[in-house]
Amino acid sequence: MEKAENFRNNVVSSLVWKFLERIGTQGIQFVVSILLARLLLPSDYGVVTMILVFTAIANVFVQSGFSTSLIQKKDADELDFSSVFYISLAIATICYIILFFSAPFIADFYNMPEMTTILRVLSLTLFFGAVNSVQNARISRNMNFKKLFFSSLGAIIVSGVTGIALAYLGYGPWALVWQQLSNSIAITIILWFTSGWRPKLMLSIERVKSLFSYGWKILCSSLLDTIYRNLYNLVIGRFYSSDTLGNYNKGEQFPKLIAVNVDGAISSVMLPAYSKEQENKDKVKKMVRRSIVTSSLFLLPMMLGLAAVAETAVRVLLTNNWLGCVPYMQLLCIVYALYPIHTANLQSIKALGKSDYFLKLEVIKKILGIVVLIITVPFGVYVMTLGQVVVAIISTFINSFPNRKLLNYSYKEQIKDIVPPLGLSLIMFAIVYLMNFLNINIYLLLVIQIIVGAVIYFGLAYFFKLESFQYVIKLFLAKMKGVRHE
Repeated sequence: MEKAENFRNNVVSSLVWKFLERIGTQGIQFVVSILLARLLLPSDYGVVTMILVFTAIANVFVQSGFSTSLIQKKDADELDFSSVFYISLAIATICYIILFFSAPFIADFYNMPEMTTILRVLSLTLFFGAVNSVQNARISRNMNFKKLFFSSLGAIIVSGVTGIALAYLGYGPWALVWQQLSNSIAITIILWFTSGWRPKLMLSIERVKSLFSYGWKILCSSLLDTIYRNLYNLVIGRFYSSDTLGNYNKGEQFPKLIAVNVDGAISSVMLPAYSKEQENKDKVKKMVRRSIVTSSLFLLPMMLGLAAVAETAVRVLLTNNWLGCVPYMQLLCIVYALYPIHTANLQSIKALGKSDYFLKLEVIKKILGIVVLIITVPFGVYVMTLGQVVVAIISTFINSFPNRKLLNYSYKEQIKDIVPPLGLSLIMFAIVYLMNFLNINIYLLLVIQIIVGAVIYFGLAYFFKLESFQYVIKLFLAKMKGVRHE
């Protein structure tokens, strides 16, 4: 009983630190992105967005698969971590060489000569990613997210100051390049001195093969997902202008920023938690349900609220130069609002060791997404984005399907769990959206919309005694008072 209580407290403490990391770093990142958007043009973002597609794909080979295997493996030891460290650096070297020599051809294909040098410089982040992936795996495995909080916070401050300074001095897209690079460098340095782990001179190919036997499916799944998520950037960059790509990218940035950090904070903690309890299916189901319900409590109102205030927020924060991103932002808010169902189901499948299920799901979803993309490309970027909404809705069913058997947690149950916060969020959305027609100062309007939206949603949650809301309040009060409770 005491062991279970300690485990629960450890999960709660990890969640608190992970939320602090996400809220702190992304709060600063949000401010930085606003300042950069006011200093740069959509075309500057378009060039760097294209390059980030290729580095993101390369990073999958460097960071995915092995790091998840280290977290999932119950008896991972020093030999496992050191072996993965050296193999990851080797993979990073191979990927960098490929990108270095491919850069001129990629630049020619997209008719952007400036891409060559930028891609070669930005690809240096692969080496820092290789080092950080092992450090992050150890921290996640030990659920010591306090260290990630300080490393991420320090890195985001350093990179933010670097990016803003260079943008102000007129360096254009290079401001974004050095923002990314300085962030990777800072995180690596801070984690190196705070994590307490150093690689030892040991390497076991047998251990690498063993970890890869599980991790290759995760790697393939991550590769499919990364290519698919960036496929829209690749297509838009090839067939449309860099301005259009910049607007689409900025339209995705804010809903993605919120969704990835709210839902990501929970899912990153829950993967090691699920893994530790993988033999107890009932307990895993309970944690998966709690993850979905808690994420939805916060994410649904934030996404629908952002969709309601999108135009006003863009005018106030980014200036009228970015009004082209508004329709994309509104549609993508729907896509990212569904994140809780996606991630909770997928994390539980990984934790249960069913990486073959995970890979099959990714293949099915990506085939569906590519078919929808091919159909919608001739009709413009807005219709392409609308197609993403359709795919996201269908994917919630696909991701939840295995857990009907694995955890006895059906899609119908999952939908039932998110209906209460969804209903309250829709009410809030309708009221806040109608306020756009008020003839008042846009700065004042945005403040009023945010306040009214928060009061309506949480007021209704309190009035209707929303179970997830009460759970969070009790958890918070118990944490504040130091009281243990179920």
